[in-house]
Amino acid sequence: MSEHNENIVILEEPIKRGDTLINQIEVIKPNAGHLRGIGLAALANADVDALTVILPRITAPNLTAQDCKSLNLPDLIALAGKVIGFLSPKSEQ
Repeated sequence: MSEHNENIVILEEPIKRGDTLINQIEVIKPNAGHLRGIGLAALANADVDALTVILPRITAPNLTAQDCKSLNLPDLIALAGKVIGFLSPKSEQ
């Protein structure tokens, strides 16, 4: 990757799926449709249940809900930080 993508999280503990090892996740900026059924306050507060719903919708490669539940805490916090960053208006960033 030639350019730096600030939406990529390098996992401290890679996710293993069969023979594939996922060591980085790109978090894609969500739109209103991605957020259906999730309270914005829950996301802003990094609620784990809300994160396990939203992350499979906005990650590449797509995480599963089970992947999200098995993430180590520093990786979950890093991904949550990206999601929370998308909720802030540009003027506050």
